[in-house]
Amino acid sequence: MVEFKLVIADPKTGKSYKKEVKDTEATILIGKKIGETVELHGMQGYKFIITGGSDYAGFPMRADIPGTERKRIYAKGGVGIKDVKRGEKKRKIVCGNTIGPKIVQINLKITEYGQKPLDEKAEQKEEEKKE
Repeated sequence: MVEFKLVIADPKTGKSYKKEVKDTEATILIGKKIGETVELHGMQGYKFIITGGSDYAGFPMRADIPGTERKRIYAKGGVGIKDVKRGEKKRKIVCGNTIGPKIVQINLKITEYGQKPLDEKAEQKEEEKKE
């Protein structure tokens, strides 16, 4: 039912990894907010912090907007707002800071590392799919 695309950033190497989660793994993430720490089901020892995401239409999540709904904000900078001139503000649509069923992509950053590197786990899953 619920499916998320996770983009996991590794601050040590500067690389990012993509993982898709469905059903029971994905329901763990529903209700979490930007800035919260989570542990994922297939990655023992790893802890991640939620840094953002986007919904099915591509609107970005903002940490300062509460809830799961889209809102039309009036802002002069930050997530979802491109550079504006000094003193100028723009009206943009953004999503709230809580993960709901309409969110498609979730951005995560590694805060604690497990014993196995993420590279090996990604390679093993690709080999399993081929077999």
